[in-house]
Amino acid sequence: MNGIILPVDKPAGWTSFDVVAKLRSGLRWRKVGHAGTLDPMATGLLIVLFGECTSSSDEFMDLGKQYRGVVKLGVTTSTDDLDGDIISERPVNWDEVLVRNIVSSFRGEILQRPPAISAIKVNGERSYKIARSGKELSLEPRPVKIHEITVVELSCPFVTIEVTCGKGTYIRSIARDIGELLGCGGSLAKLRRTSIGDYQVEDAWRIEDALRVPEFRGQR
Repeated sequence: MNGIILPVDKPAGWTSFDVVAKLRSGLRWRKVGHAGTLDPMATGLLIVLFGECTSSSDEFMDLGKQYRGVVKLGVTTSTDDLDGDIISERPVNWDEVLVRNIVSSFRGEILQRPPAISAIKVNGERSYKIARSGKELSLEPRPVKIHEITVVELSCPFVTIEVTCGKGTYIRSIARDIGELLGCGGSLAKLRRTSIGDYQVEDAWRIEDALRVPEFRGQR
């Protein structure tokens, strides 16, 4: 076997590298990578590539992705999600019509400021390293494409959204910006990636199940 493409359902609390390391060791492959990082707090579809298939990483990165996220209004954090340190807490002036209109305004090609805690490089150094060193950092907005964004559920102070987007999009930034436009701040409380191109999370493997499949094993 020269390589395999394995869709995995990443559990919360694992980094994408944790998943790769576990599968590399357990399935005895030398060369293993993934096609699109998920934050530790996120769950859902992670495409893991083995052997010769690692060379196709860029092809997967270019595919459209779908997410379901829960935004908590009234709180801002250092990471734009609830894993970060709280920066501010403000009352939420709840208006369902306004919330829906603001969410819809993100549809299309937009300029998005990435979170400071991200893997984007600034002068050759990862931005999360700069931010965690205590230095001031504000990344420049960059164009991203939101193919579709809808409100799935409203329950103050939580807004559940479904987003279909192109590469380079940060759902944490969308959560932050929804809160800013509402004047109360916002952070991402939950995130699940549900699809990448034609790959669906319903068809993804749990890590522990994949480790038991002899056909997935490579050679060191």
